[in-house]
Amino acid sequence: EEKLAESGGGLVQAGGSLSLSCAASRLSDSTYCMGWFRQGPGKEREWVATVYPTGSSIYYADSVKGRFTASKDKSKNTLYLQMTSLKPEDTAIYYCAATTPQAGCLADIEALGRRARSGSWGQGTQVTVSS
Repeated sequence: EEKLAESGGGLVQAGGSLSLSCAASRLSDSTYCMGWFRQGPGKEREWVATVYPTGSSIYYADSVKGRFTASKDKSKNTLYLQMTSLKPEDTAIYYCAATTPQAGCLADIEALGRRARSGSWGQGTQVTVSS
């Protein structure tokens, strides 16, 4: 099972940028679907992005499309989320997650978020965007 650890959260003003990292124990194996989720105060957990094992296919939620960029560096066993043009509504705890491919990573990560599949989760990192 992948072990995940996020870092890079913090406080930023609206319109600013922040980059998150997710250190994964076995990302270089390239066998896992990876994803980013977030949970804002008083809100349900929300899917942010899905990264396929090779990193060639990446999908984003409409709320972050064009502002967030996910990527992976297998040589460093690290998943990234570059966030730009941040808004106060982006304030949340951000989590990275991983699961083994089964029905296609987009569906698999969505199922992981619904707790319909097993997988690995990081401890989360807080992102706060001030207005």
